[in-house]
Amino acid sequence: MKKYTVKIDGMMCGMCEAHVNDVIRKTIPAAAKVTSSHKKGVATFLAEDIDDDKLIAAVADTGYTVLDIESEPYVKKFFLFRK
Repeated sequence: MKKYTVKIDGMMCGMCEAHVNDVIRKTIPAAAKVTSSHKKGVATFLAEDIDDDKLIAAVADTGYTVLDIESEPYVKKFFLFRK
């Protein structure tokens, strides 16, 4: 599993974030923890390997521009409880 960070230009409000989240979920059905921030201009999600060109085209079809896609290995964080 990898964590993807997608830099997106053109998001101006909360509805823009919702549109981008919907596009990611439709393009990558296995995507988990999909979030976007119009203030930061990024969307993040967890998934296995993705088709970058397919995602870029889908985001462009909704009127936004993908500037960059970065990925890093995702390590699940565990909470340890002490007695």
